[in-house]
Amino acid sequence: MDFIISSTTLLKGLQSISGVLTTNNSVPILNNFLFTIEDNNLTVTASDLETTISVKLTLLKSEKEGSFTIPAKILLDTLKTFSDIPLHFIVDEQQIIEITAGEGVFKLAGSKGEEFPKMPQLENTSSTEIASDVLVTAINKTIFATGEDEFRPAMAGVFCQLSDEGITFVATDAHKLVKYHHKGSKSDITESFIIPKKPLNQLKSILANCETPVKIEFNQTNAAFSFNNVNLVCRLIEGKYPNYEAVIPVQNSKILIVDRLQFLNSLKRVSIFANQSTNQVRFKITGRELTLTAEDIDLANAAKERLTCNFEGEDIEIGFNSKFVIEMLNNIDTEQIRFEMSAPNRAGLILPINNEESPEELLMLVMPIMLS
Repeated sequence: MDFIISSTTLLKGLQSISGVLTTNNSVPILNNFLFTIEDNNLTVTASDLETTISVKLTLLKSEKEGSFTIPAKILLDTLKTFSDIPLHFIVDEQQIIEITAGEGVFKLAGSKGEEFPKMPQLENTSSTEIASDVLVTAINKTIFATGEDEFRPAMAGVFCQLSDEGITFVATDAHKLVKYHHKGSKSDITESFIIPKKPLNQLKSILANCETPVKIEFNQTNAAFSFNNVNLVCRLIEGKYPNYEAVIPVQNSKILIVDRLQFLNSLKRVSIFANQSTNQVRFKITGRELTLTAEDIDLANAAKERLTCNFEGEDIEIGFNSKFVIEMLNNIDTEQIRFEMSAPNRAGLILPINNEESPEELLMLVMPIMLS
């Protein structure tokens, strides 16, 4: 095989898919990229067996079609040192790869393309399309709330529901829950599935500056996301997702409305003085005043800060893990938020105060901590 490609084109393509690579692979060939030459295009594939992603790049010149694998790390490290120059690849029958770049010649050993795992071919699929910016927002708003408990694998991913009422993404780890709904992204089918975190992180990274709609195809075991010159296939998480609607309190008589940034910055300051194992911050709300307090008895640390707010309902004193609340406030874009509560031992809801015409609906739930 013999082909020429721009170093910048190749580097950008490899960087867009390299996040799927892992270290200490039990299958050594997964430390390589698969290069496939066909119709004057180069398709580069990376895989960890659970997620496989490919990108198609245009070649400046090619002779003879075929495939081979090439060590990923050494190739990436080399490409990062080049300005935008043509790279001339020659691959012999022993899979020795020679790269000529300007006055430099570099050789490394590859392997046959047939040895690389095949990208899964999905059968009996359903499909839909979603705007790339909506998908990125849905991932960003929910992925931080996923769980890490290996005994509850369903919570380790994001639950996706498609319907004619819009798309809904949900994530929870049993301590916090986030539900994002976009009523403008309607689907002709009603389906649901659980997507692992790793492919979602890859998607949001690649889609950051993409304006092309994303086609989603899926069956019972896999999902494929296609857009521009990229195709990502991942294995879905098996199992039934928890009935999240059942844990969302619907009657909350205590309503706090506060400036989001002011609340966030105060909470960040006070939480520095909290016990680092519980991150507990006490919320005391009376009339138009919110008081945040934290202490670490072992270190004799303490902090207290007061905020002006709008509050409806009887006074309340309740404790929350400040880390969770800070994460939620960081993932809301509005100037003000609505914090709904009912009792010190029941979950609180954090909601952005949106324009009524917004197609987005965001609900965040956080469980309280028993005050000592």
